[in-house]
Amino acid sequence: MHCPVCRSKDTKVVDSRVPKDGLSVRRRRECLACQYRFSTVEEMELLDIMVIKTNGNRESYSREKIMGGILRSLAKRPYTQEQFNRLIHTIERDIQKKRRREVTAKELGEIVMKQLKKFDKIAYIRFASIYRSFEDVNTFRNELSTLDKKRKKGNT
Repeated sequence: MHCPVCRSKDTKVVDSRVPKDGLSVRRRRECLACQYRFSTVEEMELLDIMVIKTNGNRESYSREKIMGGILRSLAKRPYTQEQFNRLIHTIERDIQKKRRREVTAKELGEIVMKQLKKFDKIAYIRFASIYRSFEDVNTFRNELSTLDKKRKKGNT
């Protein structure tokens, strides 16, 4: 790790903390050359996961693609960067739980929708409307009514 001030490679870890979600590690570091202190965050990374597209093509898993789709769904919705990062980590944890090197685009979409539904109902509807290609107002209305029934069950 290079010091952001003097660019020295000689740094030491002063303190490490794991957040409640356990999906990253925050490290407090000190440069041995100039004594500047700075923090770094280590996150898990999915390696060698292939996504099988609906047309049969395969492509490497892309965190950026997942984040882009979710960010479009979350447009003008209230959330913090920390909450968003936790959502991405949860989605990636669910992918890892499958313990496979390949996952279908359908499985990936279902994982995203499951987590988005818990995170933000409006974003979930936005994502689902594109992912599930709602053909008409009735399909959209049915999805809303399903959400409403689940919400009412939870309140009683």
